[in-house]
Amino acid sequence: MKRILITAAVLLGTGWLARGQQKPHYTQYVINPFIINPAIAGIDNYTDLKMAVRDQWVGISGAPKTIYLSIHGPLGKKDYRASSTSFQVPGENPRGKAYWENYTAAEPHHGIGFNVINDRTGSFNFLSTSVTYAYHLGLSPTTNISAGLSAGITKVSIDVSKQDYSGTGDPSDPANGSLNTGQLTRVRPQMAAGVWLYSRDYFIGFAAQNVLPSTLNFVDDNASILKKGRMIPHLFLTAGYRFLLSEDVNAIPSVMVKYIRGSSFREFQPEANLKLQYRDLLWIGGSYRYQDGFSGMLGMNISNTMNISYAYEKSNNNNILRDFNSGTHEIVFGFLIGNKYSQACPRCY
Repeated sequence: MKRILITAAVLLGTGWLARGQQKPHYTQYVINPFIINPAIAGIDNYTDLKMAVRDQWVGISGAPKTIYLSIHGPLGKKDYRASSTSFQVPGENPRGKAYWENYTAAEPHHGIGFNVINDRTGSFNFLSTSVTYAYHLGLSPTTNISAGLSAGITKVSIDVSKQDYSGTGDPSDPANGSLNTGQLTRVRPQMAAGVWLYSRDYFIGFAAQNVLPSTLNFVDDNASILKKGRMIPHLFLTAGYRFLLSEDVNAIPSVMVKYIRGSSFREFQPEANLKLQYRDLLWIGGSYRYQDGFSGMLGMNISNTMNISYAYEKSNNNNILRDFNSGTHEIVFGFLIGNKYSQACPRCY
């Protein structure tokens, strides 16, 4: 009976993915907002490379597994100062009061980036690649705004070997794809756009992914696994504020509201996040996703050019899969390429 319940839950999740959410969750969106919003590209003084692995609902066969690589950096940016993720300047505290006293808006500059994301759930696999351009501009002495656009392709595949043909299912049916390759594939264009307003103590961002909606039929309408499948827009609203708790510790509470039309039982999904940071050495945090689960986060800078962070997420009682999995693990490796700074204070976003 337990196996049946688990299988049914995964099948429901796979169907939901096909018609609803087609972008993965990211527990640590505060660590790498570029993976959600293209306007982030080029915000720092260095090239930011991140690689991540997310293993969701461990213990359930066919549960979502996501890996990604993202890289972005500035073009024409001349004010090489420490940023909010740079390692500390020797002899100075990059999170002290001087941060607020000396902060100035960024000079106008460009940013470019690149993403590769692979997300697998059940028999579905989404492989996306995109390139990004952004432009940053100062609105006031301490306020910046940026706008970004990314474009690329998404390859959507169904692994027929993972379909259940017990009962009345027939693997020779053309709707189930080629028996030789065992896979059906469609390639669709993708586009995302975003804006990011940031200053010394707050940030507000809005992003839209899958801006170009398109059909996702795998065969003709008379025999189709996804007869009315579509790539649909995903909207993200994020905001956060930085508080100085002491000369060495600051807190960044943030929220994200996601809107996906037709996804699961609700179309809006808010979540709250709190990150506590000690200088530029380490941070801890936690988050809550409405009617889904809680998570804890821990990270540290290993050197001036590398950082690592880990998050563990556990479903709450509102999630029907809570009793069938041992949680979700997410780890992010970051590399800061060409990280230059002077005896000035860091930026905030």
